[in-house]
Amino acid sequence: MVRYRPIITFRVRKAIGAQSTDCDDLVSAILSQVIEKIKSGEFRGESSLGTFVYTVTSRRIIDYIREKTKVMKFAPEPHPFPDPQETLEQREISEKVQEALGKLKPKYQNVLYLYYYQELSRDEVASKMGISPRKVSELVNYALKLLRKEIKL
Repeated sequence: MVRYRPIITFRVRKAIGAQSTDCDDLVSAILSQVIEKIKSGEFRGESSLGTFVYTVTSRRIIDYIREKTKVMKFAPEPHPFPDPQETLEQREISEKVQEALGKLKPKYQNVLYLYYYQELSRDEVASKMGISPRKVSELVNYALKLLRKEIKL
């Protein structure tokens, strides 16, 4: 087995990165798995020992990568503290939008509320307001145009 250690180490470092702290642990785990499989009779001698070691190494590397991606997938993302300047700017923009919305006619306020805040489809908004879906699109577009004009973005 000593003969195959450098080959396994090379494959592992190439697959998971030479700087990885898990590299030596994974190589040791692969070597012990190869020895266990030979003792249990899984290696029948139908192919060379090198081929068997290569197969075990490949499968173990794939398992390792799967485990790591699962951990990264379910690990909570760190929540950075918001920048005070950014928070202030967001608040100012929000206030401007609220003020501009208040200046719109009720039908425009209504259509924007239903379409964006309640996330209803055009057809659902149309049925609630008693207008056609095409008219909903026109009202939404015109209301957004009025908002942009009011906010001057």
